[in-house]
Amino acid sequence: MISDSDIDKALDYLRDTATEAAQATANRQHLENTKNVMKAMVMSEHLSEPVNAQERYAFADTRYKNHLEGLKVAIFEDEKFSNMRAAAEAKIRAWQTMKATLRAEGKAYN
Repeated sequence: MISDSDIDKALDYLRDTATEAAQATANRQHLENTKNVMKAMVMSEHLSEPVNAQERYAFADTRYKNHLEGLKVAIFEDEKFSNMRAAAEAKIRAWQTMKATLRAEGKAYN
C-alpha cells in the first residue's frame, strides 16, 4: 500500500525539483540548438577546404567534442529528472486509484 506520507514525499519532490528540472531541460535544448552553431564556427575556420573536409575538421575539433560531452551530461540530467518526476507522478496516480477503489468499496481509509 502507498501511504499518505509517501504521497506527501512525492508531491514535495515534484514541487522542490520543478526549477531544477526546467533548468535541465533548458540546458539540454540550448546545447542541442547550438551544436550546429559550434560545427559551423569550426567549419568557417577552414573555408579554403571542400565542405566535406570542413566537416571532418569540425567533427575532430576539441571544441566540438567538448560540446558533445556537455550535451551528453545535459541529456542525462534532463532524462534523470524526467524519469524521477514521472515515477513520482505514477505513485500519486496509483494512490488516487487506490483511494477511489476504497471509497467505491465503502471502506474507511486514512
